[in-house]
Amino acid sequence: MSMIHESRRHEIEERYPHYFKRSFRQRFGFALVVAGTLLYGVYAMWFFDLPRLVAEAQWQRFGIYLTQWVSYDVQPELRLKDDGSIETRYPRFSVLGDDPHPDWIVTNPEGGLTVLVSGTSRSVAVSRGQAVVNAYGQSVTVDLSGENPRVIGQAPPWMTVYDDNVLASFGFSGDASISSDRVRVRKRFLGWANFVFDTHSPFFGKPAGEVISLIASGPRLDPAQSNLSLAWDNIWYNNAWQHGDVWTKLFQTIVMAFLGTLLGALVAFPLAFFAARNITPNRFLNQVLKRMFDFLRSVDMLIWALFLTRAFGPGPLAGSGAIFLTETGTLGKLYSEGLENIDDKPREGIKSTGASTALVHRYGVMPQIVPVMVSQTLYQWESNVRGATIIGAVGAGGIGLKLWEAMRTNSNWANVGYMVLLILLVVFIFDAASNALRHRLMGTNKASMRH
Repeated sequence: MSMIHESRRHEIEERYPHYFKRSFRQRFGFALVVAGTLLYGVYAMWFFDLPRLVAEAQWQRFGIYLTQWVSYDVQPELRLKDDGSIETRYPRFSVLGDDPHPDWIVTNPEGGLTVLVSGTSRSVAVSRGQAVVNAYGQSVTVDLSGENPRVIGQAPPWMTVYDDNVLASFGFSGDASISSDRVRVRKRFLGWANFVFDTHSPFFGKPAGEVISLIASGPRLDPAQSNLSLAWDNIWYNNAWQHGDVWTKLFQTIVMAFLGTLLGALVAFPLAFFAARNITPNRFLNQVLKRMFDFLRSVDMLIWALFLTRAFGPGPLAGSGAIFLTETGTLGKLYSEGLENIDDKPREGIKSTGASTALVHRYGVMPQIVPVMVSQTLYQWESNVRGATIIGAVGAGGIGLKLWEAMRTNSNWANVGYMVLLILLVVFIFDAASNALRHRLMGTNKASMRH
């Protein structure tokens, strides 16, 4: 293997100094970035006190809320009367209707009642003076004859004993709260109760086949309208799920996003020509418009929504206005930067023919910038569908306000899950449509350039 002569080596080093004489930044830059990132992570953990927050976080609530998104519960209350009889009561707005007789509450031969929480493996049998709880292969008797309930024997881990109450947990299936004069049972079911028809509908509780038969050829349930019209009204005005109001608010959100983005694009388009330095060589005007764009987009959409709801009151007008102001700034900046990066040769060529300014822009600028502008506008519209949901929570209308109202009750998480799924569906649809339009537009543009 031949060695390079010393003079030849010095000549190569002088010719290519960036390979042989690397700067401090080139040699240690990556290591410094990694070290800085690690130090910042440690600082952030200390500043936000993350170890304490993680230790004190109530992680079980996440599972509870997620469970309530996909399930519902029924809460019968068994009241022990002085004469030894047991009365079954349900909450006022029970999902089982006004006069429920579920098959999972069984009358015992001796006169007591057994609630089958999860088949026979997890159940509560209530009779005069005692309650027998079966779960996890164990049977525990609770004496109810005294002033306070008393567990006979040792309480298992899934049972918690308080002074005047005994709580038995059955996991996802539910739980039972036992006191001396009543037993309240919570039985959980997967799915959404009464999603199609509520308890006040004449179709409530009927099998799907019977409902279809009634709609198709059955006798009229309401003399004033057909069964099909009645079924649609019952679904649309479902008291439990409020489908009509939810879908109306969802459409409101879509219209807010479309209107705000459209108005922002219409205003930003002409202003961008005045803000672009290569189109309008007036530095003062360029800077004024660019700072205006910075101001409009630096104030968050949520803040604009708060201002406008104070001015116009709650409703979609405030939401559309907030999106309009934000998009005027965002699209104005994107459009002007796109104009400043165009190729000036087509514009100069058309200008050399003596064409007017309008024709120069029409044939020298627009073919280059329109695909980019449309692509960016479609992306912003898609993003604003999500943004409109957030600003709705502060009173700007749309489904965001309804979602916030459902979350505030802290007891309507199935409706929250329903609205979240609708929002996700709309976002997926708009994302797919926006991507298809952008790809089609850019593909058409590339094809036209090849021809």
